[in-house]
Amino acid sequence: MKYMLLIYHDEQTWGARTEAEKQEIYKEYRELIQELQAKGIYLVGDQLQPSETGQTVRLRNGKPLVTDGPFAETREQLGGFFFIEAASDDEAKSIAARIPSARMGAIEVRPVVTANAAKSA
Repeated sequence: MKYMLLIYHDEQTWGARTEAEKQEIYKEYRELIQELQAKGIYLVGDQLQPSETGQTVRLRNGKPLVTDGPFAETREQLGGFFFIEAASDDEAKSIAARIPSARMGAIEVRPVVTANAAKSA
């Protein structure tokens, strides 16, 4: 089954880290990604630009309404994602716990609805 692992962290805390601290965390990410790629589990992932660069789009009365920034005011922002294929929820949660940002933020584990499942619903 495919899972989206959504990586949330406090952008201000991240911005306050030294470049050396950031590079050490990036190294941990690269090592984890290489291991998961070797196992055929890691499908894709990336870091996102800061939440202030995002925009939220809603359709109201048939017209798009665009606002700057994230949808909700929260202390932790969506900072990146892993898209993986895991044998079970337990395996997906185990991988999520190994993502470096889990130590300072949160990783949301969401199963992906496959096209076949969506058709039968």
